Amino acid sequence: MGHGGNVIDELMTDHREVEDLFARISALPSGDRNQRKMYADQVTMELVRHSVAEEAYLYPAVREHIANGDAMADRELEDHAKAERIMKDLEGCKADDPEFDRLMGDLMTEIRAHVADEEENLFPMLRTACPPEMLDDLGDKVRMAKKTAPTRPHPSAPDKPPANKLLAPGMGLVDRMRDALTGRGKPD
Repeated sequence: MGHGGNVIDELMTDHREVEDLFARISALPSGDRNQRKMYADQVTMELVRHSVAEEAYLYPAVREHIANGDAMADRELEDHAKAERIMKDLEGCKADDPEFDRLMGDLMTEIRAHVADEEENLFPMLRTACPPEMLDDLGDKVRMAKKTAPTRPHPSAPDKPPANKLLAPGMGLVDRMRDALTGRGKPD
């Protein structure tokens, strides 16, 4: 989290980190309760922060600067909503529950399709439509948003400005306090 560079570089680095966590989960046997749950929590934490930052800054830029940007942004928000519902279900699931494997598979499929769409379609369009300094500024804003964003799925939270920008830092503070108290996403 917080890598530097323009918004596209920042988000693509996040994509690689999530894929690395998916690979770690996939490499572990189904019955491995501790490691699989820890990595699943880490995936969720990263994806929620990433999604909140995209919703606050990337998608408004897409709406403003890309032809048919409203439709693109709405499709991306639908992807986020699906992934967030899966993560919410996964949150209450133990790693040795057969449902865990199904939900993790669904999440991987959803996220990989979303990443491919962003990297093959949305990012090239954004790079063409926006000057480099705007992409750099968006990168800074995304990094700042990820620092205060929630770390747990909140499917009913608003996903569009201004409400998401107002509520996310407070939810993020509560989530990070809960994570610290429970050790969520950390090795046992």
